[in-house]
Amino acid sequence: MQIVEQALNGLCVLKTNVYKDNRGYFLESYHQDKMKTVGIEKTFMQDNFSLSANNVLRGLHFQNPPYAQGKLVKVVSGAVLDVAVDIRPQSPTFGKNFTIQLNQDEHLMLWIPEGFAHGFVSLADNTLFYYKCSNIYNQQMESGIRYDDPDLNINWGVKNPVLSEKDLLLPYFKNATILF
Repeated sequence: MQIVEQALNGLCVLKTNVYKDNRGYFLESYHQDKMKTVGIEKTFMQDNFSLSANNVLRGLHFQNPPYAQGKLVKVVSGAVLDVAVDIRPQSPTFGKNFTIQLNQDEHLMLWIPEGFAHGFVSLADNTLFYYKCSNIYNQQMESGIRYDDPDLNINWGVKNPVLSEKDLLLPYFKNATILF
C-alpha cells in the first residue's frame, strides 16, 4: 500500500497492490499495520456499502463530534466521482474541495479524515461503493451541505443528478451546522 497523492490537509489517495493472473486478481483492501505505515492510525467501527444507478448523487454528508467519522472509501464495481470538502474552520484548506474518479479498474482508495464533508456521484449503473468508518453512525450528529452550493463550486460532471429528498433539503455551506 502506498500514498499516491496527498491532497488537502490530511486527505490522501492510496493504491493497493493488485496481483493479477489468468484467474482474475487479488488485492488486500485493508491491513492495519500497512495503514499505520502511511500515517493512518484509526480503528474502524463500521463498514458500509451502497449500490447506485448511474447519475445518483449522494452527499455531501458528515457527522459532527463526538461522532465525527473518518472514511476509507473504495469502488468495488462501477465508477464514481468522489468529493471531499474540508469543513474544519481552523484548517488552512477550510472550504476547499477535492475530487477524484474512483473506479473498479484502478483500485484506488481515498482516506477522508474526520472534519470533511463527503459525497459522490455514480458514473455507471450498479456502482458498488464501500467505505470503512472510524466511528459509528449517529443520527443526531448527522449533517450535510447541498451538493450545488455556489460557494463550493463543485463540478460534479452530471447535469441532472438523482438525489434523495433528504439531500435536496441540506443547507448551503455558510448555513450548515458545523461543530469542528
